[in-house]
Amino acid sequence: MSDTARHIPDRLESRAARLLKSWESLLLAVAVGIFVANSLASPYFLNAWNLSDATFNFTEKAMIAFAMAMLIIAGEIDLSVASIIALASTAMGAAAQMQVGAPVLVLIGLGVGLACGAFNGLLVTGMGLPSIVVTIGTMSLFRGISYIVLGDQVFKGYPSEFSYFGQGYVWWVISFEFVLFAVLALVYGVLLHKTNFGRAVFAIGNNPTGALFSGIRVQRVKFILFLLTGLMAGVASVCLTSRLGSTRPSIAFGWELEVVTMVVLGGVNILGGSGTIPGVVIAAFVMGLVTFGLGLLNVPGIVMSIFIGVLLIGVIALPRLWAMWRG
Repeated sequence: MSDTARHIPDRLESRAARLLKSWESLLLAVAVGIFVANSLASPYFLNAWNLSDATFNFTEKAMIAFAMAMLIIAGEIDLSVASIIALASTAMGAAAQMQVGAPVLVLIGLGVGLACGAFNGLLVTGMGLPSIVVTIGTMSLFRGISYIVLGDQVFKGYPSEFSYFGQGYVWWVISFEFVLFAVLALVYGVLLHKTNFGRAVFAIGNNPTGALFSGIRVQRVKFILFLLTGLMAGVASVCLTSRLGSTRPSIAFGWELEVVTMVVLGGVNILGGSGTIPGVVIAAFVMGLVTFGLGLLNVPGIVMSIFIGVLLIGVIALPRLWAMWRG
């Protein structure tokens, strides 16, 4: 038997072993466990329409998480995404009061998201400011504008066709939002793992100076990542506003914490340099199943918020605790 024939099974076995030991495999096992626990805890969980409703707990946040994952892998972060949703929703609401049609409303939502992402990107890549400081500032700025425009008022009166983006179904219990989530997961998976742009993102996250000297336009790549994050916040704003049918300045309040938690739970290193889109997809399902299961059991929202905070701290601390235990 030739050496090649003898070593192919070993490589396949090694690849399978790495897959079984990966963070994604552990997350998948956790997701299955939560699914089983929810089905035992509530007789209503396995209803097809209830399972469909469960997807609304994570699809909009996951759309942002895909772009956020790439941004964090590159060593940056955007904490203004929830406020971008609020500002984009406010702009769409103001336009809806002028009897603007659904296609224009969608363009407005996406345009505001892109503009906010560009603003963050220019401050970080153009002026060299730390992204965490910039986006904490714009987090207050964007939502503050929404509060100035709306105050304690609510924008309603969206056209009936606009409701499809957040309430429509493509087939039976398969919602438009879930299909969009699946398509974006595929797009970002290919972008990060199968393209030169994705390889540049990993290179920047591991060694930005080395990436620069290897010919990668570091600031340009980071600016594009901020654009993508803003755009995904705009997409989420369209879906969320459509699903709620109204706009308040408090819309999506606190989502930035859940999006970052979803990314880190998916195995993305908060310090940059590593992570996968499949991991983020599985983490989205885990968080969606947990929050939906707690909702079926009538657990108060504040308890869910505590859970999200503890989960974020735990996931960040786990690698350090594991290293200390092994050392």
